[in-house]
Amino acid sequence: MACCKRDFKFLGSRLQQWGSLGPSTSTSKFRNRDETFSSFFTKSENICYCNDVQGLFEALKLENKVDDWRLFIDSSKHRLKAALLHKGNSLPSIPVAHSKNTKETYLRIANLLELIQYKQFIWKICADLKVVAIILGLQGGFTKYCCFLCLWGSHARETHYIQENWPPRAEYEPGAFNIANPPLVNPERVILPALHIKLGLMKNFVKALNKDAPSFQYLTKIFPKITQAKLNEGIFVGPQIRKLLKDENFANHLSSVEAVARYSFKQVVSGFLGNNKDPNYREMVKALLNNYSSMKCNMSLKMHFLHSHLDNFPANLGAESDEQGERFHQDLMIFEKRYQGFWNEEMMEDYCWTIIRETNPENYKRVVKSTHVPHY
Repeated sequence: MACCKRDFKFLGSRLQQWGSLGPSTSTSKFRNRDETFSSFFTKSENICYCNDVQGLFEALKLENKVDDWRLFIDSSKHRLKAALLHKGNSLPSIPVAHSKNTKETYLRIANLLELIQYKQFIWKICADLKVVAIILGLQGGFTKYCCFLCLWGSHARETHYIQENWPPRAEYEPGAFNIANPPLVNPERVILPALHIKLGLMKNFVKALNKDAPSFQYLTKIFPKITQAKLNEGIFVGPQIRKLLKDENFANHLSSVEAVARYSFKQVVSGFLGNNKDPNYREMVKALLNNYSSMKCNMSLKMHFLHSHLDNFPANLGAESDEQGERFHQDLMIFEKRYQGFWNEEMMEDYCWTIIRETNPENYKRVVKSTHVPHY
């Protein structure tokens, strides 16, 4: 087990003492590949973090250009993770913090940023809107002013599709306009999450469907493993959305208004929320909002960013999307299962060792020893 690697000699002597191993049996440490990164990670209380980000980059033989990397923060009910994602997704993700049995809070994230010395590098922040709200000090829940860029009135639904320009946030003073704490980062360093906006658009579309109509019943057939509660709320993941957008048979079950809205959604995903930005992306987004309004979809915060803050999105959403962070989340889950709950520095070090295989192979050539025995 991973937790016994440092005690292999003691374990071997005990097994010999108990007669489980022969006296001539030798013991050796079968895996020490992660020792290269052992000095870069520290476990303090319930968080394991990188204590020397610049040194870790040098050990991985990567260049730490601040503009080429973004800090991804992922949270759930029981875990808090942070990793550096490369712009353009051409290099692997680098883990910098991991915490188990920790709920995301303002103080927890503030501590995380301090431990990894965020103020020294000031990377751009990439996270879902819940984490973004915590980082910028906003109150949780369905508040009146939940947008961190402007004073959008989330409760004034009658004006959501009519009013496009809202007063910008001039300051982030605690106690005013649903600000609870001072912001931990500069709001200009926050990247709007393309993946979560895509999920939000899908959620609003499905929630507006008639639950007794053939279109919604078709969803229950092609996604039999999704619970009825999730279907009613339109909760899907990325692969399921891609499957639904490719399924032309789904369009045959939609009404004319719903089919037009689905087509607009498909255009925005391929022409704006991906790697390629269509020259007419503004018209695409405007058509999407009009068609969603015809379906009587409620405007969520994610749709509000498309309606009022289109200029705040990166030039290439695919290069700075949060989708790579979701892949990091899935990869790290494999290591969590492998270490069977004994998450510590060694798990993070082991993950870093796998990064070497994804970087330039010229930097990590193995010296092949010849086994050829010459004949005389």
